[in-house]
Parts: sequence; C-alpha cells; structure tokens
Amino acid sequence: MPLTGVSPALRKPLLAEVDKIVNSDLLRGSESLCHLLEFLASHSIDEHGGSVKEYQIATEVFGRPADFDPRLDSTVRVQTSRLRAKLAEYYAGPGAQDEVIVEIPRGAYSVAVHTRATPAEAVPPVEVHHSEAAPALRRDPYRIAAWLLSILCFGLIVSLVYMARNHPVPVTEARPEIPAPLKALWHAFIDAPERTWVVFSNAEFVGRPETGLRYLDPAKDKGQAIFDHYTGIGEVMAIHELDQLFSQFRHGMLVKRGRLLAMDDVKNNDLIFVGSPSENLTLRDLPDLQEFQFRRLDSGPRKGDLTVANLHPAAGEQAVYIASAALTDDYAVIGLMPGPTRQHWVMTLAGITTIGTQAAVEYVCSRSSVEQLLKRVRRVGAEVMPFEAVIRVSVSRGVPVSSELLSVHMRTQ
Repeated sequence: MPLTGVSPALRKPLLAEVDKIVNSDLLRGSESLCHLLEFLASHSIDEHGGSVKEYQIATEVFGRPADFDPRLDSTVRVQTSRLRAKLAEYYAGPGAQDEVIVEIPRGAYSVAVHTRATPAEAVPPVEVHHSEAAPALRRDPYRIAAWLLSILCFGLIVSLVYMARNHPVPVTEARPEIPAPLKALWHAFIDAPERTWVVFSNAEFVGRPETGLRYLDPAKDKGQAIFDHYTGIGEVMAIHELDQLFSQFRHGMLVKRGRLLAMDDVKNNDLIFVGSPSENLTLRDLPDLQEFQFRRLDSGPRKGDLTVANLHPAAGEQAVYIASAALTDDYAVIGLMPGPTRQHWVMTLAGITTIGTQAAVEYVCSRSSVEQLLKRVRRVGAEVMPFEAVIRVSVSRGVPVSSELLSVHMRTQ
C-alpha cells in the first residue's frame, strides 16, 4: 500500500526513480513539471511526507511573486494535475516494469512511493476425493446452496446468450467526414499527441461592476483594485466554435485565460490565442506578429482607437485598418507561426473588437472560407507555411454576418 512520505529504505530508490522519470521522453521537454516532481520528492524526504503549501510551490518552483493568491492563479493546481497524469502515463508505458512507483495523491502536494507488488505464488491444486464428496455434500447445507446457485447462474448465462443472438444490434451513427481543407489548415495541431491550449483574453479593468468598469490605465490607476475576470461575447462564442471543431477532430483542447498562462506553458504547448494584445495581455510578451500589428492611433479625431497596421503593404493594400465608429465593419488578424522553441505552433485569432475576434475564429472553422485562405498561402507537402492574414468583417446588430479575406502575407520565419 502506498504511503505518503518516504521510509529510509526507499529514499535512495525514490531519488533514482525520479531521475529516470525526469529524463524520460515524456518529461524531458517540460522543465516546470520536472522541477515540481523533484521539489515534491525532496520535500517528502526532508519533511517526512508532510504536504507542501500551494504558496510555497508557487513561489519556489514557479517563480510567482510574494503576493501570490491561489484564488486568482491556478498554476500550481493545473501543473500538479498535469504531473499526476504524466506519472500515470509513464507507468503505463516506459515505466511499466519499474520496481519503484511514485505517485501524487489527490488533494495533497506530496509524493507517495511504494514498491511494485510481486505476483502471488501459485496456489497448489486441491485434491478432491470423489468417494467422500457425496457424504460431505449431504452434511453441509451451504454446499447444496452453492450447487443450486451455480445451476441458476448457468441458466441465466444461457438465457442472456440467446437474447443477445436474437436482439438486433444497434447501428452506431457514423461521424461526418472532416473536410480536407480543415484538415490541411489544422494539420499541425490535430496531429500533435497532446491537447492544444486555447488562451482567451481577459483584460484588466478598474472601477466597480455596480457603477461602471473601464480599462486599466497604468499611468493613472496605480494602487486601484483590478478586475481581470471579464471577457467579451466574441471570445465566448469563439471558444464554443473551437470546441465544436476539435470535437470533430477528436482532439482534446484545454481552455485557459491569458493572465494565468506562464511562459513555460508557451514553450511546451501548441497554443491558440483568442483576442487581440489589447485584451489578451500575454501576447505582448511573445514574438510579435511580423506583418499585421495592433496599434493605437496617436493623432486625429479617433486618437487612441485600436487599429491593425499593415507593416509591409503590397500594391492596392491599405496601410491601416480601423473599425467603423458605428461598428458596422471590423477587421481581424489570423496568424499561424512557430512557437518560441520552434517545436510547437501558435495561432493568433484576434479582432480589433470582440466581434472581429469571433469572426476570425468562425473563418478558420468554416470549410468554404478556409478553402479561399488555402489558395493564397504557401504549402510544403501537407504542411501550411507560417502566414498572417487580414479579414474585413461585416457586422449587424453586434453579430458578424460575413467576412472577406483582404490580404495574406507569408512570414519570413
């Protein structure tokens, strides 16, 4: 039976097992999970198995600041859950024959370690003397009951077999075939073994929900309470659309709000960012879009309004795209690029407003629009090369009704 904490006899085997796990293919690419496992193992040895506090893990393992609040930041819980799943995967695969097993009990930040149980010794056959069976049976009413129960079970099995043979087998409804254009665009994400992370925007607001909220102005709002648990209706609809698409692909996705995403997560996962850098603040710390960038006007009657700047306009293209004041037209950027380590992929789906963001996601989830996009991007074999595109969105009563592909630029890297 596993015990939380480590007995003296298991300390050396534990450290050797942890070393094997962190150097396995399953964890070799995730520094944060390796550090977490080593930290928990070390603590179990030094502190005789007591559970570590979430705050201690956040500050010592994940580098969170001293004002870390677990109610607002779920990093420790998420990463511990990921590590627990990785350990189960390890012992189901490369570690299936390991003599020492390391586990993380649910509800505790500690490790449990135990040795693998050895197979039970074979039980010698019991000889039955037929000459004594009948008298014993007559003397023991429990044996009579057991015989009767066996006969009843046999009859039940025969009945079930008959019913199964004569009962029509229900036909499983076949899933519709995924259109080839969608497979081509999403190839890099759906062929990956792990879930794709979908990161939605949650901007910083100040004020009070009861009296009115506004975007945080760092220059004016120092010391004010920040509300960061709001997002736009477009992002909500976009997440639903992506969930439908990934269900078609039978590929898992994990939804996370932008402010809780750590840079270590960015390095080790395929990511889809939903929302512009003005609200999806994590995008500000990532390699920027090369061709189309979100910028605010610094002059004119609409000074301060967000725009999409075309950094290298081709003939006939606008240098700046800005949503109409009445929001009957919006613009959005669709970008596909390698991640920071170039081992994963990042897709950015961002509108000037939340409506444009919804339209961008709907565009890449639609067969007809993806067909138009694929005609203008470069492909090498089955793989779509990195690109950035701009679409114009027609809006009616706060709902995107149609989108038009305006420009596609291939990225240089």
